[in-house]
Amino acid sequence: MAIISKTKFQMKKFTHESMQDILIYLKANTNCSIEVLNPDSALEAHAGELIEKEGIIYVYRSYKAWNDLAELLFCKLLTPKIVSTYTIVLSFHELNLEQSFHNEKKLKEEKYGQASSFSLINKNEEPSYINAYVEALKNVKVHSRKNILNLGVNRADEFEVISKLLSKEDFDKLKLVGVDFCPSAIQIARERFPSNAVFHTHDINDLKSLNLEKTDLLISIGTLQSSSLNFKLLFMSLVQEYLNKDGSIILGFPNCRWMGGEMIFGAKAKNYSYSEMSVLHKDIYFCKKYLQQKKFRVTLTGKNYIFLSATKIIKEQNTASI
Repeated sequence: MAIISKTKFQMKKFTHESMQDILIYLKANTNCSIEVLNPDSALEAHAGELIEKEGIIYVYRSYKAWNDLAELLFCKLLTPKIVSTYTIVLSFHELNLEQSFHNEKKLKEEKYGQASSFSLINKNEEPSYINAYVEALKNVKVHSRKNILNLGVNRADEFEVISKLLSKEDFDKLKLVGVDFCPSAIQIARERFPSNAVFHTHDINDLKSLNLEKTDLLISIGTLQSSSLNFKLLFMSLVQEYLNKDGSIILGFPNCRWMGGEMIFGAKAKNYSYSEMSVLHKDIYFCKKYLQQKKFRVTLTGKNYIFLSATKIIKEQNTASI
């Protein structure tokens, strides 16, 4: 499944074989590339559709399918090479699975800091993330909010997205508050948003000592599920103690891992060698059910990050004349 550019590697051509056959082959063979039908030669075809070219029957697959395959194999898909009128060669570069912030053993306070590999991650440049986050912000009507609290703010990437959704005048009127235990990340956040934001280097387990005001919008992405937090108790206290009566919530649940510079789909629990999402679904369901009991309208969107957005259900007054 891996290809080393400076090493001679074997080539195999696939025409009518199934994706299952290809997957089995690539899992068993390293340092190989495959020759397949060029997806551009049948743009309206469906995956698995049989296409005849110059008397040869091919099974059609799109570039999306080949990218999905590369992700499953923990590889990057390299630039395809055209080798004939109707075929291309695909090569797969194996990711360095050890290159991941999940494996780093830094001091707790700096695991997500400026000098960590986590600092190289920019979720805002991942299409599946940024699209879902923007839609969640629109869903909670971020343009109507006056103050926003972000727990696990790190370097404040979530605030950057909001700044691009609003006019400069409206964004500057917002009161932004961010909390994170990482000193170097908080320092970056302060430099990025020096005028209308207050950042606290603080443990979320001890929010009460900060004496924070209630907020119109609470945001926490990839933070509340930390093993150092009591997820259910913390979540319930946030809803009860830190939201205004018409306040809204955006929670981001990671359904991915970061390895070799890539965002790989699928949450992975301990003691599993593959993606296993029971804990993820359990936590999301708990939040959804609790918020609905508190009269929130809850939506779930996203892929690599599951976004829960919740808005208070406001009962309209019956103003009809009698």
